[in-house]
Amino acid sequence: MVRQPLTPEQVEAGRRLGALLRRARANRDLAEVAHAAGISPETLRKIETGRLPSPGFGTIVCLGEALDLPVQELAATWRGTDLPLGAAS
Repeated sequence: MVRQPLTPEQVEAGRRLGALLRRARANRDLAEVAHAAGISPETLRKIETGRLPSPGFGTIVCLGEALDLPVQELAATWRGTDLPLGAAS
């Protein structure tokens, strides 16, 4: 199955999501957060930098749990209807 190329809007959504995850991670070690989420540090690095703009739903759920970010906040950021950090709690 051939994957369709992402639209510019999807790429930008991935950048917003990555920026939120970087802010939420703050000073926590990238490898520590990746391990807590059950993903590799390289995968987290790619998500945070926007090189993986469309991660799997399970990955996002696990990152949200590791960073104490509600899925609703992650979704709002991806859609571009950002909520303040921690507002969806």
